[in-house]
Amino acid sequence: MWKPRSFGWPITLATIMIVLLMVVTAFFIVGFGQLALGARAGSAVYWTILGVGTSFLVLVLVGVVMYLVLSIKEIGLNQRQSNFIDSVTHELKSPIASLKLYLQTLVRRTLADNQRSDFYRFMLQDVERLDSLINHLLDAARLDEQPVENNSEDVHVDEVLRACAQAATTRYHLGEEGITLDLSPGVMRGRPMEVEMVFRNLVDNAVKYAGKPPRVILECKLGDENKIITRISDNGPGIPTGLRRKIFGRFVRLGNELERSKKGTGLGLYIVRKLVHKMKGRITVRGRGTTSGTIFEVELPGLPTPVEVTEP
Repeated sequence: MWKPRSFGWPITLATIMIVLLMVVTAFFIVGFGQLALGARAGSAVYWTILGVGTSFLVLVLVGVVMYLVLSIKEIGLNQRQSNFIDSVTHELKSPIASLKLYLQTLVRRTLADNQRSDFYRFMLQDVERLDSLINHLLDAARLDEQPVENNSEDVHVDEVLRACAQAATTRYHLGEEGITLDLSPGVMRGRPMEVEMVFRNLVDNAVKYAGKPPRVILECKLGDENKIITRISDNGPGIPTGLRRKIFGRFVRLGNELERSKKGTGLGLYIVRKLVHKMKGRITVRGRGTTSGTIFEVELPGLPTPVEVTEP
């Protein structure tokens, strides 16, 4: 398996070059200053030589710094792409191998009806896993498409959350206490598919990384200025403070890809952040204080609540 390059060598190389250039700059200024004084201190020749030389070395220094920044960005991108390839390969290989095994067993052996039913159920789960992976990749590709005009409509956020909770409960075989709902009516203007995509990914992540047994809480409240504030909380191990911004990057998954047990491609939260910003909203991540777990808070612009008029 190809391993990404280390951050050490470009940082070390760029640091050495910066130090050498600073030393050369100091000698250059002193040496040319002495030479220029031979012509006549304060003359136009003196200031021209000193100014051109200093400007040239400053540009070189800026170029080296830019090289350092670009090298770090490129190495980070290579690491994320390698992470993505590892995760997608694993996500494709596992269900395909499982499907192959079940099909070979069904063809070569005579099974009881209950065993055959279990095999069909397991195969359906593998197909759903492949379908989820393909949907993630397609969702990420759609983010760069130009939005179609006049395709927005009123979206009831509380109903979307309820549907996402029901789907997650069925997919992960959760009990009645797995997902708790505390939803107030909230309506926004947007594309139903995009709103559903945001909360589907957040609810799926919350259940996937929750504790044993999973306890996920979905809240939807109306805030100031017609803002719809939703919170998705879980009882998992939580996310370190220094990594809470990093998790929204493309192909980013915390930890070693080959040693993790959770399924995923590192695209879910990237899709969420892009869509929330597209809807002129805001997403934040924080811990649950003294309780273990993570809270994802999404703030979206809502529509004014209609005032009921009582007939006299």
